[in-house]
Amino acid sequence: MNELNPVLYFLSEFVGTSLLLLLGCGVVANVVLAKTKGFAGGIIAIAWGWGLAVFVGVLASAYSGSILNPAVGVGLLVTGTITPVMFLIATIAEVLGGIFGAVLCWIVYKKHFDAEEDAGNKLGVFATGPAIRSYGLNFITEVIATFVLVFSILAFADFGDINVGVPGDLGPLSALPVALVVVAIGLSLGGPTGYAINPARDLGPRIAHAILPIPGKGSSDWAYSWVPIAGPLAGGALAGFASPVLLGFAS
Repeated sequence: MNELNPVLYFLSEFVGTSLLLLLGCGVVANVVLAKTKGFAGGIIAIAWGWGLAVFVGVLASAYSGSILNPAVGVGLLVTGTITPVMFLIATIAEVLGGIFGAVLCWIVYKKHFDAEEDAGNKLGVFATGPAIRSYGLNFITEVIATFVLVFSILAFADFGDINVGVPGDLGPLSALPVALVVVAIGLSLGGPTGYAINPARDLGPRIAHAILPIPGKGSSDWAYSWVPIAGPLAGGALAGFASPVLLGFAS
């Protein structure tokens, strides 16, 4: 574990992802649920809300290197930055953190979920869904968007002058650059699928949606759920394999 305490490593990823999903799902709830103060705030509010949620999540998980995303973990695994054990622990923590953060969001907005009549809006707070359902193109969209995210993160590491010194040599995953990339992806590539770009971001809250007692919530759309899992993992892996060639990383 590169001298990292596995318990603290797990907790770091869990707390960071919980905050990420609390704030990320929270901004969606504030925009799409009826009778909220931010109702109908639009895609710009959502994109910036998710970006700032990433900012907070990264700051809260410095001990583990602020992975917060199995797709990022795959990219780091491919480049040899983290070990398979670190990847496994982080991924489990991220999915559980995703569930917990989404549950906290539901608690905050419980009365608004109860008042909301549109089941699709309720699911949309928790999980992504396509604007036009086309599994193949939806998958490709997630691959491309996640490639941009993970490749950008690996590019930050190549600069060499970005280093906050966190354990695990993951300091280049500093909060602000990653947050801005997430905003850019949301505003530019988020239209077709809602830009999951993170399997834990979608799977954890989708599980929460399935188990929470939300009146009139409808289906959790498990038929689509493989897209925001497989697409980001493929995009992260591609970024990991591309980075040694395009960024000149040492193997």
